[in-house]
Amino acid sequence: MTDISDYIVVGGGSGGCAVAGRLTEDPGIHVTVLEAGNRGDSWVVNTPIGVVAMLPTKLNNWAFETVPQPGLNGRRGYQPRGKMLGGSSGLNAMVYIRGHRSDYDHWAALGNTGWSYEEVLPYFIRSENNESLGGQYHGQSGPLRVSHLRTDNPYQQRYLEAARQAGFPINDDFNGAEQEGIGIYQVTQHQGERWTAARGYLHPHIGKRANLRVETGCQVTRVVFEGKRAVAVEYRQNGVQKTLHARCEILLAAGAFQTPQLLMLSGVGDGAALQKMGIPVVHDAPGVGQHLQDHPDFVFKYRANSLDLLGISAGGSVRMMREFSRYQRQRRGMLTSNGAEGGGFLKTDPSLPAPDIQLHFVMAMLDDHARKLHLGHGYSCHVCLLRPKSSGEVTLASPDPFSAPLINPRFLEHPDDLENMLKGFKLTRRLLNAPALAQARSSEFQTADIQIDDQIRAVLREKTDTVYHPIGTCKMGTDDMAVVDPELRVHGIQGLRVVDASIMPTLIGGNTNAPTMMIGEKAADLLRAAHRQG
Repeated sequence: MTDISDYIVVGGGSGGCAVAGRLTEDPGIHVTVLEAGNRGDSWVVNTPIGVVAMLPTKLNNWAFETVPQPGLNGRRGYQPRGKMLGGSSGLNAMVYIRGHRSDYDHWAALGNTGWSYEEVLPYFIRSENNESLGGQYHGQSGPLRVSHLRTDNPYQQRYLEAARQAGFPINDDFNGAEQEGIGIYQVTQHQGERWTAARGYLHPHIGKRANLRVETGCQVTRVVFEGKRAVAVEYRQNGVQKTLHARCEILLAAGAFQTPQLLMLSGVGDGAALQKMGIPVVHDAPGVGQHLQDHPDFVFKYRANSLDLLGISAGGSVRMMREFSRYQRQRRGMLTSNGAEGGGFLKTDPSLPAPDIQLHFVMAMLDDHARKLHLGHGYSCHVCLLRPKSSGEVTLASPDPFSAPLINPRFLEHPDDLENMLKGFKLTRRLLNAPALAQARSSEFQTADIQIDDQIRAVLREKTDTVYHPIGTCKMGTDDMAVVDPELRVHGIQGLRVVDASIMPTLIGGNTNAPTMMIGEKAADLLRAAHRQG
């Protein structure tokens, strides 16, 4: 095994897979991917109902927690992150959303040249292989498979009818000309199976492209510098400490929590804080780990006497046995469910330029990230705030690279966030109380007696948590707190870039998985241009 590569990709998640897959299309560029988890190609990953891997287990999951959150009555939040090739695309709800066009235009307005909506749209299109949608907004030949759900669940139509009854517009394509409305999500699936970033960008080429090397079970512990240039990484694999050198550049794609952690462990971060940890300072970069943002999320829960909904019962077990047989034969039915089959983007104020809340309508009654199980069946509806004003940070718990970082999103600490969540609560309840859904449930769980504003505020602080979209901890920009420039190069350092959701300067209006692959696609073009220039 050689100990040198042109490019080293640290982390085989959505951004890392995309950039490695695209770079190695050029046989003259050698890339090594170092992933802490496994290959991410088991039936647990590929069967969509394997979304249960996101539940509180260590199965393909870092399963982080936040520090106590004052805005959430001192509770610790749960932060699942994928630990496998494909990263969180291997345990998420597979929802294919790009965000609102204004999100990217805002990035460009902040000084990030090349990141406007019209400039990033070609990368979304190049990434996508949509089985049914085409035209100016969609691709049908990319590595990322996107499709309609194959569950045939009648509650999808109940959900849409409730939207009509409540006066909300129906939207058949949240990634098209208009985002606002209620609809059924498209998902990153192909013929009823989960399609991860690894399945699209890496798995087809492992063992076939001589210039692609993928190593799993590798936890990178430090980036090695010569002066201000990143030249190598140190990592642990099977209990053995190893070093891999880079001829060209090192690409950090370990995610919004572990990329800043690795930078700080390597001496790039707030100098005073690093010195207190006993870490030699390579470059004083106070923005590393700062600007953490995430979508705060509340879940409505309802009991319903229907075996079309996931749940725990004798009848449900018999139904699931039939569904398993159907899945084996047809790749259709309940086992193809991503859970959050319905969705929506709504405005709490009609004068807003873009929707400010997002819904996820789930075919199960999920309580506390499914850490609390209840007998029977039901459905849920998430409502999350798309552009919260609260901003937190990721810091080191210790200089030990095998210790989890301290994660502090500061949920609901800005008073506007609580008030906007209150508006979102009321708007979502209007939808859920429409006859098509109200007549389908047997009871409302936990919120039946919550009516006045102070009661709503209290239950929001009691139950709100993440909807799994952390970003911003190595934000892109030109200001003093920016970590990378618009070409994703770490400020003040040579030979080091960041290619994951941590570079997002602001939180987008939607799920972050597809945008992270877009970042990987664009990074590959930036790197190829630099490579051609020597």
